[in-house]
Amino acid sequence: MRKPRDFDAEVKALNDKAKRLKDQKLHQLGELLIACGADALPVEQLAGALLAAAETKDAATMEGWRKRGAAFFQRTARNTGSGTYQNARGNPAGGSGAEPAAPADRA
Repeated sequence: MRKPRDFDAEVKALNDKAKRLKDQKLHQLGELLIACGADALPVEQLAGALLAAAETKDAATMEGWRKRGAAFFQRTARNTGSGTYQNARGNPAGGSGAEPAAPADRA
């Protein structure tokens, strides 16, 4: 006779995995902010930049951001010798495809 499935245990395991993935994503986003130097921006300015990026529909602008982000990750991987800010596929952490505009270069 087959052992009945413990659906409660399976649901709990799935919920635990979802929480771990959410926590990992949050941690990676924090690392990304620090790596880009965006942690030095005032919170209101950072939020405004992210909102503007999320609302942007211009494909050319978004493609420019994507290229700039890809170049950043390639430079970071080359400089550190590790894929700290990349996932297993080599894509940037977060992988939304539309990175916000970076602040002007600092002197």
